[in-house]
Amino acid sequence: QVQLQESGPGLVKPSETLSLTCTVSGGSITTNSVVWGWIRQPPGKEPEWMGAIDASGTTYYNPSLKSRTSISRDTSKNQFTLQLSSVAPRDTAVYYCAGGSQGWSTWGQGTQVTVSS
Repeated sequence: QVQLQESGPGLVKPSETLSLTCTVSGGSITTNSVVWGWIRQPPGKEPEWMGAIDASGTTYYNPSLKSRTSISRDTSKNQFTLQLSSVAPRDTAVYYCAGGSQGWSTWGQGTQVTVSS
């Protein structure tokens, strides 16, 4: 059974870079046809897809966030990472990592990130 776990700071200051890591267990991030991604949900708003990385390492980004978002991976640790630069209070949200071959079938529990000075 594949499990995902997000990790990273819960509080980030405005203008800094947010960095979150998703550790995958029970499956490999290089498995063909599986895509791994990041989704966030600000308070009172709908979930927002931020970006993804596939088994070959190709990345995909939400156009509205592309200029500030970077997704990478460490295959030796079976982890993938989100970096969001120049954060502002509007980036406060619960951040989730997820994976699947047809839709997001597996999710992490989510981690609250607050942007505040």
